[in-house]
Amino acid sequence: MRLSTLLIVAALSPVAFGALCAQASAQPPALDLAQLKVPTGFQVSVYAENVENAREMALGPRGTVFVGSRLAGKVHAVVDSDGDHKADRVVLIASGLDQPNGVAMRNGALYVATTSRILRYDDIERHLDAVPAPVVVRDSLPNSTEGHTWKFIAFGPDGLLYMSVGAPCNVCLSPPMVSTILRMRPDGSKLEVFAEGVRNTVGFDWHPRTRELWFTDNGRDALGDDLPNDELNVAWKRGLHFGFPFCHQGDVPDPLFGARRACSTTEPPVQKLGAHVAAIGFTFYTGRMFPARYRNAAIIAQHGSWNRSVPSGYRVMVAHTDGRRVTSYEPLVEGFIRAGAPGGWEAGRAASGRPADVLQLPDGSILISDDTGNRLLRVSYRR
Repeated sequence: MRLSTLLIVAALSPVAFGALCAQASAQPPALDLAQLKVPTGFQVSVYAENVENAREMALGPRGTVFVGSRLAGKVHAVVDSDGDHKADRVVLIASGLDQPNGVAMRNGALYVATTSRILRYDDIERHLDAVPAPVVVRDSLPNSTEGHTWKFIAFGPDGLLYMSVGAPCNVCLSPPMVSTILRMRPDGSKLEVFAEGVRNTVGFDWHPRTRELWFTDNGRDALGDDLPNDELNVAWKRGLHFGFPFCHQGDVPDPLFGARRACSTTEPPVQKLGAHVAAIGFTFYTGRMFPARYRNAAIIAQHGSWNRSVPSGYRVMVAHTDGRRVTSYEPLVEGFIRAGAPGGWEAGRAASGRPADVLQLPDGSILISDDTGNRLLRVSYRR
């Protein structure tokens, strides 16, 4: 079978993608905060509403939370000017962009990743009500016209801008620089591959102690309810291969491509996160508000399944770490979907919220973006 045919057969069909978008834009059930389950001492409150299709978040030096979107094509600034832990203003920074999922801050400038460009809004917090025209940092990003075209971005400890480039399909042989994590200088130059064999990461962060890059990765579809798991991976050096499309979850050869590369030659995950949970944005917790056992833990948003007979995900999880190991894996916030909710495409419609990203605030609380509830939730702890 020719490669072009494999790409067409394995790609997510336009019908399926359209159904997924329709599901995401449907009005979800009302969120009852009392129905959310958290460990003793934790509380969940609404930090901001009317943040359309809230996805990746970034914190400005003056405390403004910038929020990208995927389906809305918008970027918002969320301002809590009086410090009462509830937003006073939600300001539209940009609109009409092509899937501006990725946002990152550097030296007071907001970087926004669309499907094909990196844009920069200089000194943005001083210009929320009169946003200057963006600088195009890099045009013609590696991309595909189908599949996982949205980007996640963040600046690493090395000062470089890291960016995900998702697979153009469910499972296929990807073009060069696709199904990767790339990095570049802040001015867009010196673009290079940092990690490959990455199907679709929409969340990464650097471990506070080791400074190694950790990332979530969404597993392929159409292998049943329980295979494969989404992954939490460690890219401890440049040049590692994380399996896609040859091997999934570190130990499951792909039925179509598995004979081309053994699982033993790829990097296994440090934690299997569950099948079809759609683990995406996360952050390592470094604050002082939560109990000490949460220090250096990865707090992971699970967006939730769309292709499982019994829904999975729709929660926020914690992976406690010790160096390059996960020592335990447990829920932090549950209750976004009721027991007995339908599976498949209808699961997303039944959920009262779908966690998309996690951001730590200076006081040690965290924000969770909810892209179907169009809101930011704040998780705090009181002894």
